[in-house]
Amino acid sequence: MTSRRGGRNVIVTKTNETSRMATSVSQRFINRMILYISLAVVALFAFFPIYWMLVTSLTPAEYVFQFPPEFIPTQITLDHYQGFFDNPELLRYFRNSLLVALSTAAGSLVVSSYAAYSFSKFRYIGRRPLMFLILSAQMFPQALLLIALYLMFDDLGLLNSYWSMILAFTTFTLPLCIWMLKSYFDTIPTDLIEAAKVDGATQLQIIHRILMPIAAPALVSTGLFAFIRGWNDFIYALTLAGPEKMTLPPGLVLHYIGEFQTSWPNLMASSFIVSLPIVIAFVFMQRYIAAGIGAGAVKG
Repeated sequence: MTSRRGGRNVIVTKTNETSRMATSVSQRFINRMILYISLAVVALFAFFPIYWMLVTSLTPAEYVFQFPPEFIPTQITLDHYQGFFDNPELLRYFRNSLLVALSTAAGSLVVSSYAAYSFSKFRYIGRRPLMFLILSAQMFPQALLLIALYLMFDDLGLLNSYWSMILAFTTFTLPLCIWMLKSYFDTIPTDLIEAAKVDGATQLQIIHRILMPIAAPALVSTGLFAFIRGWNDFIYALTLAGPEKMTLPPGLVLHYIGEFQTSWPNLMASSFIVSLPIVIAFVFMQRYIAAGIGAGAVKG
């Protein structure tokens, strides 16, 4: 009797274990499906506007507002893209955006590199208050500073020039650029700097020949952030720049959006072209961006 009961207990135990394993497998499958569905919904929410912008830019103007809309267009044209490159005014806006964004990135990198090195590797009175004072500039909405900057640039004679936009964009990008680079410089061992000093290197030689090559990933990440800030700005470029110095974001709006009619296919094609430099920069620099963000996020 005892052996029979023991055998039954073993069978019941194995059955329970099998049932628990089946339940665990099915629960993992359900959790995985929920995760995949959630990711699919998020991806659809994020990428569908880009897809629809591309579809609209390739659709002939007479088919744009048809109902029901075609999610996969049957009629495709490249005339809207050709119109962008055939328009000298839009090409001038493109050159202006490129000049302003590159100058903003260069100015932000130069100033933030020296400031971040000072905050990271030197200890002096007022260092921490100055660091937080610079960071506090991010607390104020940039639109609130527009009137003050407009009046200041007007007094300096810098309105309707590239300098007004470059100085404004550089000012807004500096706080975050400085803190990003400081976090990266903190991970560089001080012993490396001391060894360079023993070998007779000056501070400028240490920065330019030792730290800058090591900090290349952080510099790329910071420079790309500043470039995007100068490339995408709308309100400052609309207010501070004149018709000849205007960049693409306000230029496209003024060119394609009118009081009674809006050329949506041409606007979407131009917007897609404007987005390409940022996408290309991310594709070719993603290795440096990931390294810069990852290394600066952990203090070693």
